[in-house]
Amino acid sequence: RNEMIMGHKPFMVIADYLTRNGIAVLRYDDRGIAKSKGVFGTCTTFDFADDAEAGLSWLRKQPLIDKNHIGIAGHSEGGMIAPIVASRNKNVNFIIMIAGPGLSGEEILMAQSELISQKSGIKPEETENALKLNKEIYAVVKNEKDNTKALSAARKLCEDAVNNDKSLTAAQKETQLKSIEATLAPIVSPWFRTFLQLDPKQYLTKTKCPVLALNGTKDLQVPCQPDLDAIDKYLKLAGNKHYTIMKIEGVNHLFQHAVTGLPTEYGTIEETFAPEALKAMCDFILKLK
Repeated sequence: RNEMIMGHKPFMVIADYLTRNGIAVLRYDDRGIAKSKGVFGTCTTFDFADDAEAGLSWLRKQPLIDKNHIGIAGHSEGGMIAPIVASRNKNVNFIIMIAGPGLSGEEILMAQSELISQKSGIKPEETENALKLNKEIYAVVKNEKDNTKALSAARKLCEDAVNNDKSLTAAQKETQLKSIEATLAPIVSPWFRTFLQLDPKQYLTKTKCPVLALNGTKDLQVPCQPDLDAIDKYLKLAGNKHYTIMKIEGVNHLFQHAVTGLPTEYGTIEETFAPEALKAMCDFILKLK
């Protein structure tokens, strides 16, 4: 309910700000957390979209809620969930995409790997090799539905990459080979398999309600300009004339004012959520008719 990340609680800050400005907010725990039922580990983005839709349906039944002005705001993957629900449910009156993907899951993963590597000072050739390996692994995951076979093929790709890397010492190779199993385990999870092939286009092109899309210029996980360009393109294709695209200068993926934008920086920044982003969300909601 708070989106607890490295000591920060951005959802709590957002909810507090909106509530103080007369906007009711519903937050809920993930499946399997606190009193929420279900199993989080086997869920996909579509399961989480069902949860958000259930929350929306519940809100519409509450006597103190204006059921003609109920929307969904989501951060990162949640920013993908908002148009999934809006594209199929006419009761969604608006959505707010907070660093929500306009690019496909695979494009996002590839872009963030490249950007984070560049900002971390990794050599260009090393980054290029890593991206090539990732692309090959993703192809395996997409084409091989059997988890055991997919893991075996991906493991072979990783082992070959390590063994053929002439820049590594024997000891370094041994260390990397030992870590392959744990590194690869998540790639065959239901969530990863789904996210990898998730394409926002098919939902954004069906989203007719008002949309606010926010991205930070120092976001290394969902690259600002390509992402907003894609969202803009798909909402135009939807014939949506009620959307706002906004870049927030100098903020990272968590909407903190940052120096590098690297995830390693998140926990060192005192700020939890940029005031200008809070105001943008509030203004957008209050101006809806």
